[in-house]
Formats: sequence, C-alpha cells, structure tokens
Amino acid sequence: RAGNVIGGGDWARDRLIPDCVSAWLKGETARIRCPEAVRPWQHVLESLSGYMLLAERLYEQGDSFAEAWNFGPNESSVESVEEVISELSRFWGEQARWERDSDDHPHEAHYLKLDCSKARTKLGWAPCWDLTTALRKTAEWYQTYRKQPGKIREKTLEQIREYMKDSK
Repeated sequence: RAGNVIGGGDWARDRLIPDCVSAWLKGETARIRCPEAVRPWQHVLESLSGYMLLAERLYEQGDSFAEAWNFGPNESSVESVEEVISELSRFWGEQARWERDSDDHPHEAHYLKLDCSKARTKLGWAPCWDLTTALRKTAEWYQTYRKQPGKIREKTLEQIREYMKDSK
C-alpha cells in the first residue's frame, strides 16, 4: 500500500489535490473537510517506483517477496492537510484560495502514517522527492494542463525522466 498519493492527472472526486485544482480552475474557493488531518504525502511516481521494484523482486525471486508492503514518504513529508494546501497554493499562484468545509462528513482518521521500514531494508527502496518537490511537480502538471493542454504528454514524460534521474 502507498501513502496519500499526489501528482498530475488525478481528477477523482473527494480527494484533496483534485478537489482544490478543480475549484481553482473554475476560479472558485476550494472547500477543505479536515485541514488539521495529518497524512503521509508522496508523489505518484514514488509509489510506482516501489511497486515496480517489488514486481522485479517477485519476478526474480518469487514467493520470498510475496507479502504485504508499504511504500510511503520520509517523516518530513508527513504533514497536515492545511500545510499541504498552503504550499500548493503558493505554487499555484493566482486564485488559489481555500476555506474549511463545515458541512457534515463521514469521520476521517486524524493522523495516518505508514511504516515503510521493510521496503527500505528488504527492497532497498526509498523515496527521493520531498513533499515540496512533489507539490511543485503536481502544480506544474496541472498548470500545464490549464495553459497548454496539448503539451500535457510532454510534461508527463518530462516529470518521469526527472524522477528517474533524481532516483538514481
């Protein structure tokens, strides 16, 4: 399993980044359910790199790796929803406003964290992008989508190449 995954191309409803981006693209104020909630945030390429490394080990060594695995961020990327949205807002720039959504919502855990020590020790996997980088890359992807939608494939491939370079 992975931490709270962020990155460009996610348009699912009731997810923090897509909900904010969707509101901001319409010039609206994003409504945030639980700004004090703390989550283990990571870029989608981080979790994918862990899954691919695990797949490689399963292919090469079989059942000895067939068990539950967690792929999550470093401690420094475990932050509150409010901190994440504040930083994403800075990267987004104009019209990036948010407010607390005071409507009734189903209960959510206040603090989530993953123990990824097994992936680090047994697979040698570790994340390479910190939260600031993940948020900057996420904002860049959505800004490209907004301003130059015909270049979104190029932006996606650019970010994959950057991740591959940074992860070595």
